[in-house]
Amino acid sequence: MSKSRIGMAAAGVAMVALGALPSAAEAGFRLRVGGPAGVARFAMARMLSVAGLRHARMAARHSRVRTAALKPQDLRSAAESVHPSARAQLTAVAALAGWQGGRAAQGWWQHADGSYGWVGPLFWPFAYSDLYDYALLSDGSGFWAYGYGDLYAAIFSPYAASDLSAFAAERPAGRRHRKAPSVQELCGADTAKMTGLPLKRIGRVVAANKAQRTAFDELASAWTSAGDTIRASCPTQAATTALERFAAMQSRVNAMLSAVAAVQPPFQKFYDLLSDEQKARLNAPQRDRRANAAAAKLKEMQDAACQASRELQDEQQAEKQYRELVAQQWPLDDIAASLKLNDSQRAALEVVQDTTMGTMEALSACPPKDALTPPARLKAAKARLEAMREAIRSVNDAVDDFHADLSDEQKTQFEGLGPKKQGV
Repeated sequence: MSKSRIGMAAAGVAMVALGALPSAAEAGFRLRVGGPAGVARFAMARMLSVAGLRHARMAARHSRVRTAALKPQDLRSAAESVHPSARAQLTAVAALAGWQGGRAAQGWWQHADGSYGWVGPLFWPFAYSDLYDYALLSDGSGFWAYGYGDLYAAIFSPYAASDLSAFAAERPAGRRHRKAPSVQELCGADTAKMTGLPLKRIGRVVAANKAQRTAFDELASAWTSAGDTIRASCPTQAATTALERFAAMQSRVNAMLSAVAAVQPPFQKFYDLLSDEQKARLNAPQRDRRANAAAAKLKEMQDAACQASRELQDEQQAEKQYRELVAQQWPLDDIAASLKLNDSQRAALEVVQDTTMGTMEALSACPPKDALTPPARLKAAKARLEAMREAIRSVNDAVDDFHADLSDEQKTQFEGLGPKKQGV
């Protein structure tokens, strides 16, 4: 067994520790039987609920946010929240509102914190806020959740084409389409204007002197520009094919990398001007009691998952784990039968499978332990985004090769696998 296969299996163990794999009853595409599949339901969300995520989900299920149209103030409230649980709630409501009129309780492309990597045609809904929270507030629960599961969802879209109209700027009238905010509304909420307060608070925490204040103002301006760059990457139209979804992912990640490149120099300049005492205060951002409890629970789960992956040394066990992952998430026999694939087409699909599975190792959900300062976290974020960009490119190329050998009818059938998975 190759080292990369062991690494993928180790990543799979980490996913099991986080509750990322479906139960045996829920595994597979359900090509013959409709209904929700649990490919990406995470146990970590239940841990985070100790600090308020359960309340957020209850609100999403029972409050006006769940039962009425999402208002701009709801989005602003989520964007302004220091802890991302409110944003997780909003992405959950928004993602599911577009799918079958919001009748579902959850989706198979859900993240560990209860949020969603895809909300209609939009990849990484609160990209600016997640980057901000990790780099400045040391809260990586949103940022590090993105990886293999989002690539998988890009291949097998959870949305039918008709569902995507719920996220258009001008939506058809009717009950089905009232609940989903438009992509423009989501992107408008994820801006420096909405999330600027924590940055200002950091300036007060370090008690900047005049020279430091000038550098801090330069940093604040860079963060504002970074937000504009990320917001500009929001899609203007729905991606209806896997290749279009990968293009949207690539655009989003490239924008985030541009944003990081813009803020790194002014942040390093500001940080270098601080005294040791000021750095210590900056490196330990203040949170309220609930946010501290959530961060502690998240770290506990992440450490357990990473420890499980490190302890997976037996090649036989790793091979078994890898085969279980493939059987649960890649039922090639069912797909081949449904699309009537010939031998060469099936071989190309196997390349898609192997390439996508290979991203598990590169896109581990474990943040580096030595990234203890904002500049170090920005560096870690850049490395992660570069790995994400490479993973998107490699899977896109594999899917492109697979698509090239399909007939138009087979392409249409392939694009329908995700919605069919949900019983559409």
